[in-house]
Amino acid sequence: MQNESGSEKSSHAAKMERDLDLDTTLQELPLYDSAIAISCLGVELADLIAQNPRLPGVLLTDGEELVGIVSRRQLLEYLLLPQGMGFFLDQPLQVFWGHNNADILILPGNMHILTGMQRALKRSPRIIADPIVVQLSSGEYRILDFGQLSLVSWQIRGIEAQVRYERSHAQMIQTEKMASLGRLVDGIAHEILDPVGFIWGNLTHISSYSQDLLDLLTAYEQDDISVSQKVEDIRETIEVAYLQKDFPLAVESIATGAKRLRDLAMSLQNFCHVDEVYPKPADLHSCLDGIILLLKSRLSSDIQIVRNYGHLPPIVCYIGKLTQVFTNIFTNAIDALLDRAATQKWKQEFDRTFLAQNPPKIEIETQIFSRSSSRDKSIKERFISIRIVDNGIGMTEKQQEQIRDSFSVERRAAKETSLAISYQIVTAKHGGTFNFKSQLGEGSEFEIILPLLQ
Repeated sequence: MQNESGSEKSSHAAKMERDLDLDTTLQELPLYDSAIAISCLGVELADLIAQNPRLPGVLLTDGEELVGIVSRRQLLEYLLLPQGMGFFLDQPLQVFWGHNNADILILPGNMHILTGMQRALKRSPRIIADPIVVQLSSGEYRILDFGQLSLVSWQIRGIEAQVRYERSHAQMIQTEKMASLGRLVDGIAHEILDPVGFIWGNLTHISSYSQDLLDLLTAYEQDDISVSQKVEDIRETIEVAYLQKDFPLAVESIATGAKRLRDLAMSLQNFCHVDEVYPKPADLHSCLDGIILLLKSRLSSDIQIVRNYGHLPPIVCYIGKLTQVFTNIFTNAIDALLDRAATQKWKQEFDRTFLAQNPPKIEIETQIFSRSSSRDKSIKERFISIRIVDNGIGMTEKQQEQIRDSFSVERRAAKETSLAISYQIVTAKHGGTFNFKSQLGEGSEFEIILPLLQ
């Protein structure tokens, strides 16, 4: 029999107070290693309990097998019964266990504190304060005092509340900063659009005027009219033939640049759209195209964008929030594809056709679909589906589990990831569904389903 001494437990408790966090597990709490064979007499158990005032209970074993646990409460209650002391002390522990046989709660050592507390509170009220058996990764069993578990769980709840408060406060400050930045960028985009509007509006006339002048120049050349030497010198200096060919291309290039600048400024305006109060109708396709345009600096020439857009009506939504969701998904996809592209370029040294057969790409698919209502099967409800698929490096099962854990309220307080925020926006803000699946080496797929309001 071994047990943890009072000084060791105090040291362990002090360390726990320093190291306690939201990811603390049961095996990190002060545990007791105290066991007795079920064939021993009751007096031996009573002596063991008496010699260790802090011991909450003792494990009963039959050889290497765990039979049960006797708590200090059970022992004292049995000894207080009439004839209990005289009958029990001289009998083997099989007799006691036969009268006090109760279900024992065995929890894995890697279980989180709050989860373990929830499991412990589901026990019968009669034994709710009894100790808990913790199974370590090595297969060994230890005893955990319920009072210790309760104390630490309340401490973690306090830490969790503090983390949520600090995150909420920081998020409020960040939201105000982003709102101010959004207004600033929106103003800059508006100032860009004004001169671009002048350029874009006059390019049509410039293109028409230039064509007219070129036509006039061509007509002069076709007529057999003698010209002075001065005109001939000018024609040779300006290279008329080259000018007639290149001038329309120059005008077209200016028009393309002006259009790109206009689209970029409009995308910035949409990205900084403030819609915190009421949802508004929005064009999701324009939103997706605008995000791709803003992320173009990160999209290498190796990454293909494949758009399979269906016919979508304007969607009533918080477009600013959805823009954040799509940006988070695209950013994750681009990161995965850049890693894959780097790997493929290395493999290309050995297989020249590898990159050509497996180009990194992001596929975007939108569509409307219907399904039966969960409340009334005869009613059909319409939804919008936005699928974003990449053929990047994919995720391991552990990575996928961590992402799903971050979607829960408890784990979201511990670490608020970009995908967890996206999940919250889609589900809580829009009443939609956020699905994802991934396969290592094959890529990842994210699907956002939004209800189509009638």
